[in-house]
Amino acid sequence: MSTMRKRRCYDVSSAADVQKENVQQETRQDFHLDLWLCFTLQNWILDFGRPIVMIVLPLEWFPLNKPSAGDYFHMAYNVITPFLLLKLIERSPRALSRTAIYVCIVTFVMGASIHLVGDSINHRLILSGYQLHLSVRDNPIIKDLKPASLIDSFELLYYYDEQLGHLMWYIPFFIILVIYFSGCFCDAEEQKKMPVSGWLLLGPSALYYWYLITEGQISELFLLTCVAMGALVIHQRRKGLGPDSNGRFLLYSLGVAAFLVAVWVLFLWDDPVLRHKYPGIIYVPEPWSYYTLHIKGSH
Repeated sequence: MSTMRKRRCYDVSSAADVQKENVQQETRQDFHLDLWLCFTLQNWILDFGRPIVMIVLPLEWFPLNKPSAGDYFHMAYNVITPFLLLKLIERSPRALSRTAIYVCIVTFVMGASIHLVGDSINHRLILSGYQLHLSVRDNPIIKDLKPASLIDSFELLYYYDEQLGHLMWYIPFFIILVIYFSGCFCDAEEQKKMPVSGWLLLGPSALYYWYLITEGQISELFLLTCVAMGALVIHQRRKGLGPDSNGRFLLYSLGVAAFLVAVWVLFLWDDPVLRHKYPGIIYVPEPWSYYTLHIKGSH
C-alpha cells in the first residue's frame, strides 16, 4: 500500500515537473525584452558613456591620483555585464555547457579588469596631452621621457590596455553570444517574429556594437563571430529550424553593426594620419582616435 502511494506521488511530482519544464521552455522562447533593454542601457551608459563622463565632469572633482567617474562606471560594468550574460544563458531553451560558460565569464571579468586599470591611466595621459591617433613612441609627452626605458613601460601599459585586455574581454563575450545563439532556433513561425520592442532596440544595440568593434579593434573576432552564426543558421535550416525572436534580434544587431563599420571605414578611407596609425589589411580606425585628431585638435 505504501509502495502504491509512493508511486502515485512520484508520478504526480514527475508530471508536475514536466509541466513546469514545458512552461519554462515556452517562457524562455519569448522575446527577452527586459534583458535586451538592460544590456542596451548599461552598454550605452557604463561603456560608451564612460569616457564621455570623464571628459565632461570637472577635473577638480576627481584628482589624477584618484579613480575617476569613468572608473566607477567601468567597475559597475564589470559586475553587471557578467550577471546579465549569465541570466541570458539561463533563458536559453537548450541546455548549454556550464563549464564553457563559467570559463568565459571568469576570463571576461579578468580581461575587463585589466582594461579598467590600463584605460584609467590612459585617460589621465589624454588629459596631459597624449594623442590617441599617434603611437606610444610618437607622442610628444612620451618620447622625451628620461630614462628612455620608461617608454617601454608605457608600451607595456598600452599592450595590457588595448591588446591583452581587449582580447580577454571580447573573445569570451562573443563566445557566450554564439553559444546562446546556438539555442535560439525553433520551428514555430509565431516565435520567429520579432516584436515591435525588438525593432525599437535594434538601432541602439547595433550602434553600440559598431562602437565595440571599432574602439575595441576586434574586426577579426567580429567577422569570425558572424561566420560562426551564419554557419549555425545554415546548419539549422537543413533541419527545418530558424532563429527565434531573440536569435533574430542578435543576428540583425550584428548585421546592422557590420554595415555601420563599413560606412565608417569608407568615410575615413583616405585619412593619411589614421592610415599610418592603423596599418594592415583590415583598416578600422578607433572613434576616439578620430576625436583627438579631428575634433579635440580643432578646438
